[in-house]
Order: sequence, then structure tokens, then C-alpha cells
Amino acid sequence: MGGGGGAAEDDRGSSSAADPVDGAGDGAATGVQIQPSRRLPDFLQSVNLKYVKLGYHYLITHLLTLCLIPLMVVIVIEAAQMNPEDIRHLWLHLQYNLVSVIICSAFLVSGSTVYIMTRPRSVYLIDYSCYRPPSHLQASFREFMEHSRLTGDFDELSLEFQRKILERSGLGEETYVAEGLHYLPPRLSMAAAREEAEQVMFGALDNLFLNTSIKPKDIGILVVNCSLFNPTPSLSAMIVNKYKLRGNIRSFNLGGMGCSAGVIAVDLAKDMLQVHRNTYAVVVSTENMTQNWYFGNKKSMLIANCLFRVGGSAVLLSNKSADRRRAKYKLVHVVRTHKGADDKAFRCVYQEQDDAGKVGVSLSKDLLATAGGALKTNITTLGPIVLPISEQLLFFATLVAKKLFNAKIKPYIPDFKLAFDHFCIHAGGRAVIDELEKNLQLLPIHVEASRMTLHRFGNTSSSSIWYELAYIEAKGRMRRGQRVWQIAFGSGFKCNSSVWEALRNVKPSPKSPWEDCIDRYPVKTVA
Repeated sequence: MGGGGGAAEDDRGSSSAADPVDGAGDGAATGVQIQPSRRLPDFLQSVNLKYVKLGYHYLITHLLTLCLIPLMVVIVIEAAQMNPEDIRHLWLHLQYNLVSVIICSAFLVSGSTVYIMTRPRSVYLIDYSCYRPPSHLQASFREFMEHSRLTGDFDELSLEFQRKILERSGLGEETYVAEGLHYLPPRLSMAAAREEAEQVMFGALDNLFLNTSIKPKDIGILVVNCSLFNPTPSLSAMIVNKYKLRGNIRSFNLGGMGCSAGVIAVDLAKDMLQVHRNTYAVVVSTENMTQNWYFGNKKSMLIANCLFRVGGSAVLLSNKSADRRRAKYKLVHVVRTHKGADDKAFRCVYQEQDDAGKVGVSLSKDLLATAGGALKTNITTLGPIVLPISEQLLFFATLVAKKLFNAKIKPYIPDFKLAFDHFCIHAGGRAVIDELEKNLQLLPIHVEASRMTLHRFGNTSSSSIWYELAYIEAKGRMRRGQRVWQIAFGSGFKCNSSVWEALRNVKPSPKSPWEDCIDRYPVKTVA
């Protein structure tokens, strides 16, 4: 479990989530018939804000190319005017300067060799798989509340609080709860927790190996992340034992790193793939609910019960150039931000005991503000390496004008829609998605994958960004050359981003988590 859970405490309405894209739902919701406007749109505003900006963006982005075109035309014209005598003189000139030609050629060859040998190796995402729990593990709101009442651990105030959180959370009626929590009394043993971990991890890996035809023996690097369940032997060792992975595998088990640990695991795998040639890396991201359900009455700890649900993912990465032809994506950037030096940020998602000695994860009221600060730092680092030069110049010019001339000038917010085609915002809670939609000036379609993942699967911690990517693929929206931004928040406090580029028109893989329900989405979420 990690960051983003405090979203449920936000008391504001979620009109952006409930309203359809065309905005026609507002009148129906209030019982008032709104007539469509007969006036033409304000073309002056349209030109200023849309066409001029896009033209400026195109001009600046292609400035180097536009400058080179005249130079290339001049060279072609001069070459066309050369006669055989001019060519013979050029050849004689090169012969008399043979030593210079050889030295220049040697420098060119050696420089090219050094560049090729030292440049970062490309990391390709061949495929990934998200675990889809069986239907008998689904927990509707009614079943959730009835089960919570029958456990006898919650007083009436806590039960009412959980009911309100569920109603405001953005979760739907089909999310999944661990099998041990369906029993009365709940099965909270180590054996039950291991069973949950095995079902999720092995379910995702079985499907991944089946879809990619990769043999487990071919895996050279294994990274597993799970925050709150870290048994001995480790989860990574459980996978090695199950699939009989080779003895020299580089395996890692990350614990306690929150909902953003999936991006951290990808970053670790990427670094390992820079060192070890021609190999595959598997990244498994999950969370364990069985031993981490809170059975007390402290409100800040009860929120996690209402938001977190069963889920997991397995991702296959490769540094083999031959795999580019069949890979779905290429990893472009990973940017990590850690705010743990600040005490308030460090404690905003905190595992502890309540006054009765019961263990839970406490979500601070400062969580949303902390996430905003971490996001600001993260995108400040990410912006210069992904935004087009036009947006960077506008941001810089506005900043200079604000500092030198008028302190009241509003800072320019870069348009990240020019850098990314799709957004996978960690489905931590409704308010987090709302705030990012507003502050990054995104459209409803850009946050649709996050809202629908939260609705269908709940907060699955570090694996949620992969359910969101699977949603985009299931909708048939991913096209070759498009970029997707995965952004996740986690305890610590951390904000991490990964950027992927589609290498082809991506279709959903077999047994996608959305395979039999994508036609029902998007749905209106109720606030």
C-alpha cells in the first residue's frame, strides 16, 4: 500500500468524473433542459489559443530542419553544376592530401565506435500481464459493509465512516478482496497471505509466459516489489522456486516503497539491462491485503480498507535489438523524486499501531498537498527532457517576465499534452485524479483510464498503472509513435514517472483484465 489513498476524504463533488465529455449531462442531472447554443464559437479566442500556438509549436520544433533546407538546396545546385573536369580536380586534391583523409577517417571510425559502445542500450517492453482475480472474490459495497459489521471489530461510527468513504471513493461494485478476508472470522495467517501472493504473482506470470512464448530459463533479471508483505524466503525466491529459474539469475525484492514502487522496479531493471547484455528482465508488482487489513476504529487507518484491492502485474523487458520488432514499447525516460527528507512528507503514509495496538497504514490529511509538492518537483525535472522547445521557451519567457517586470504575472503552465498522447495516473483515489486533471489541464479522456481502473479494480497499489495502460490498449487508442506517461505516488514520500513510446499500433494481449468488460466502459462515476 502507498500514496494516494487520502483522496476519499475530499468532500467536493466529482463533476468532471460524472459528466460526459460533451457536457450534455449537466442539464439532465438538474432536470433543466439546456438548449444548444445557436451562436458561432469565438474564432478570435480559437485562433489565439489553438491555431497560433500549434503553429508556433510546429515552427520552433522544426526550426533546425527549416534552416537546413536552404543549405541542402544550395549544395544540390552546386553539385549539379560540376563537370567532369571539376570532379577530376577534386579527386586529385584528395590524393595529394591522403594523410589528412586517413587521419580524419580514423577519427571518424574510432569516434563512432566509442559512441556505439558507450551509448545506453535501448530497453524494450515486449509484453505485460495484469492479474484478473476470480469472480467469487468480488466485494460489492453491501457485501463489504455487511462483512465489516459481522466481524465485530468496528463500532457504529467506524462503519458509517467506511460507508461514506466507499460512496466517495470512485470505486465500483466489482472490485476484489483477498480470499482470506471473505471468511468469518477472517483468515489472517501467514499461509493465507502466501496463498494470496502466489495466486496474484503466478497468475500474472503464467499469462505473461504464455503470451510471449518466453521460457522461464531465459530470464536473467527478476525484480519483485511488494510493500507490506515480505516473508522469508522472499517473494522473488518464491518465483524462482515455482518456475525453476536459472541459478545465476539476478533477483531483487523491494519492500516498503509504496504505490510508486512499480516505476522504481522498472528503473532498477533498466539499470541492470545496461550492464548485462542480451537478456530478459521480469518486473512483478503487487501488494498483499491478507495480513494488512486494519481491524480498528482509527479513521485515518480505515481509509486504506476502503480503497485498496487485490491486483498485480508482470512486465517482460529486453535489451536485445532483435526484440524491437515484436516489442510493444520502448522505455524513453524514468524520473524519480523522493521527498523523504521532509518530516511531514515522510509520515503522511505511515504504518503504525493505534491506541489499541492494532496495526494499520495511516493516511495523513496532508497527503494531497504532499503529493502536489512531489509532483511539482517531478515534472520540473521531467519537463525539460520531454516538452517541445516551444513550451520550454514560453515557460522561460514567462518566468523571466515575472521576475523582472511584474510579479503579478501568472506562471505559464506547460502543456504536457504536446509531449504525451496518453496518461496513466496512479489510481490512488478520486481526489488525486481530480487534482492532476485540473493542474495539468488535461481533458476527461486523458484521465479516463485512471478513473475506470479505480472504478473496476480499485487501488491495486504499484500495479495500477499497468491496468490503466491495458485499458488504453483495450480501447484501441495506442498508435505507433505515441508516448504514454505513467506517474505514481508512494509512501516515503515519492513521485515517480516513466515514459514509454509505442513501437507499433498496440492491440490488447490475450486474457487482458478488460477482455470481457471493456464495452461497458467508460461509466459515470458517482461522487
